[in-house]
Amino acid sequence: MPELPEVETTRRGIAPHLEGQRVSRVLVRDHRLRWPIPEDLDVRLSGQRIMQVERRAKYLLINAEVGTLISHLGMSGNLRLVEIGMPAGKHEHVDIELESGLALRYTDPRRFGAMLWSLDPLNHELLVRLGPEPLTDLFDGERLFQLSRGRSMAVKPFIMDNAVVVGVGNIYATEALFAAGIDPRRPAGGISRARYLKLAIEIKRILAHAIERGGTTLRDFIGGDGQPGYFQQELFVYGRGGELCKVCGTGLREIRLGQRASVWCPRCQR
Repeated sequence: MPELPEVETTRRGIAPHLEGQRVSRVLVRDHRLRWPIPEDLDVRLSGQRIMQVERRAKYLLINAEVGTLISHLGMSGNLRLVEIGMPAGKHEHVDIELESGLALRYTDPRRFGAMLWSLDPLNHELLVRLGPEPLTDLFDGERLFQLSRGRSMAVKPFIMDNAVVVGVGNIYATEALFAAGIDPRRPAGGISRARYLKLAIEIKRILAHAIERGGTTLRDFIGGDGQPGYFQQELFVYGRGGELCKVCGTGLREIRLGQRASVWCPRCQR
């Protein structure tokens, strides 16, 4: 599933081609996504100028003059720019055609993504309860420490909780915990303030670096410019269960936490 760096990479790729452009038509070939695409999306969006493309957690917000298109890439979706009229494949469900002659094309083989319309997107039911963005000053180690008190759940699913902080998905939670030297199985409430301060710093550093590297290429992800990300080449533990730790040479272990695969080094993480 595309995580925050992949979504931010997509935003950066498509924004310069969308912002300031007027929508000439919205062509929906298949309304059946995780939630049905509104039947009147073409009526609502056509003729409007796109003012800004933003991101909130893993949602892309395409802000028009009146209203916002909320898009989620699901497990296998991607958005890329094509020329209007380019033949569409089986899983290419939506084209947002622009007066520039380009179209923003949404592809989603598994149809777990979303394209929804809202006049008040930040208060939409999917976004209103989200925690702070990890790369802002609203998120820090003190927040993690305070929210973790009395929590018996493992620290990895704790930092992946979108009410705690958004966008720390499986890949980046795994890597940040390794960088901070914290065993992902440890109870969240038993970790000290000092260690949470370190963990928050590593979350910010790793996410920022992954964005600059274009995200992590896993299965179907391609950025908005059609190019894959390159952060996968720098992963220390994610997806490397049974291999040797790049730091100490110990065999990496793998279990499931919160229904997700978790890899860690029994020597570097405690």
